[in-house]
Amino acid sequence: MAGLATPESIVVPDAKLEGAGIQVFVGEVTDVDASGKQVVLGDGRTFDYDKLFLATGASSLVPPIPGNDLTGVFCLRGALDAEQIRALLNEKKPRRLVFVGAGFITMEIASLLAGKSEEREISVVELCDRPLPVMLDKDMADSVSDYLVDKGINLITGRKVEKILGENGNVTAVALDAGEQLDADMVFINVGVRPNLELANKSGLEIGRFGIKVNAFQETSDPDILAGGDCVEKVNFITGKPDAGCLRGPAVMQGRVAAKRLAGYSIPFPGVLNAGGCQMFDLVVAATGLTEESAVANGYEPVSAMVESRSKHGMIPGMQPWTIKLVFDKKTQKLIGGQIVSHGVGPAREIDAVSAFIMGGKTIEDLTVFTSACNPDISSEPSMEPITIAAEQALQKLPRT
Repeated sequence: MAGLATPESIVVPDAKLEGAGIQVFVGEVTDVDASGKQVVLGDGRTFDYDKLFLATGASSLVPPIPGNDLTGVFCLRGALDAEQIRALLNEKKPRRLVFVGAGFITMEIASLLAGKSEEREISVVELCDRPLPVMLDKDMADSVSDYLVDKGINLITGRKVEKILGENGNVTAVALDAGEQLDADMVFINVGVRPNLELANKSGLEIGRFGIKVNAFQETSDPDILAGGDCVEKVNFITGKPDAGCLRGPAVMQGRVAAKRLAGYSIPFPGVLNAGGCQMFDLVVAATGLTEESAVANGYEPVSAMVESRSKHGMIPGMQPWTIKLVFDKKTQKLIGGQIVSHGVGPAREIDAVSAFIMGGKTIEDLTVFTSACNPDISSEPSMEPITIAAEQALQKLPRT
């Protein structure tokens, strides 16, 4: 949509696959005969298999809002969506844009479009009380909200879209609960996805709450069919409970795990932390693991600490502030989540260290002695390492033993 990449650039070229000795066939698989170990294409072609890997992905979840089929209403999912959106933007020059849902894809696209034209009026409607509700607790999201409003985004939280209005088949407005209306030339709906399970159902595979059930090696209930990505149900690394985990990172890792399994290795997929990030103008948000709110919902008693930090030593010009929040489980004192809001990409990368600490089972006490590789130009002072300070603050909230 930004014109920075083509659809072809985000997929592996057929020639590259063929150069590696892989046969490429283009067509839609319409049926799977698991008993006969054969897949059927829409044009009648059939292929026998010894092992089959399903990577059917997911589709946008479109809520049953009246008017969601009007011209000018789009989802934010794939390359085709992006091409259609870009075509309408170029042809019609719409000025009033309304986004339904304030997840990270919405916020990235909304800020991107706002940054390309000062004449656009951009509104974001979110049912929860804050933007990025899956990634951030409210105390971290408040500064993000203020920033977006300062940038000219009309952010409406705690409200529900009741209906999308139109004339002559074209969208004209969005009606909210309590009777308010937002004029709209385009509407973007992004409230989640649902796994594509048609082939899995035809294959008789076991289906869980969030998709195809697989074991740690990506094997389904049929040992000769593997699956991975957005179409499968994952396990949350922290809670051990089923999880949707529809993010690019887990999909890539599950593909690698399945390939290793087919090559004779037994390396298990560890589960998902749902680590992710997004950039809005020059503000970057990153998160991993559980928020304080989701920790409570999963039966934990969280202990958290929020620390203001800076991208460089205070004496170095160009220093930018950033904030980190760490969430611990009071019973085990283990780190179970982290959130970062930063005016730069560099500090936000520290979320990967938080993920590593979670997977390593690190506790509050462990992190009070964490020492960063400090340099005045690239990090804050050693005495102000934010992960360590957050652990120190969390430690003070625990009873002394």
